[in-house]
Amino acid sequence: MDKFLILYLIDMTLEQILGEELKESKLWLSREREESVYKRDLTIRIELLSWTIMNMKNPEIQICNILESRMKETILKINQTHSMMQSDKLHSELRILNWILYQICNG
Repeated sequence: MDKFLILYLIDMTLEQILGEELKESKLWLSREREESVYKRDLTIRIELLSWTIMNMKNPEIQICNILESRMKETILKINQTHSMMQSDKLHSELRILNWILYQICNG
């Protein structure tokens, strides 16, 4: 098989996996009634999955590099914040980005 076709099929499979995760997260968010850390994390997860899928559609973007860059930016923000609440949100974002990076770049 052509190398580019294989890479395309792998990207499609990863995009489908992330799409299913996005769909499932939206379902759980719709069921969550109370404001909570769980609901906040679901919202962040949906935003990051959507952002990743959108970037994966651009063949000129090296998705692993952009994910790593975003993680570095988040770490810098964590190191600059003095608010426990803000730090907690950023740690959640970093954890989700790390999971996405692992799914895409170590698969």
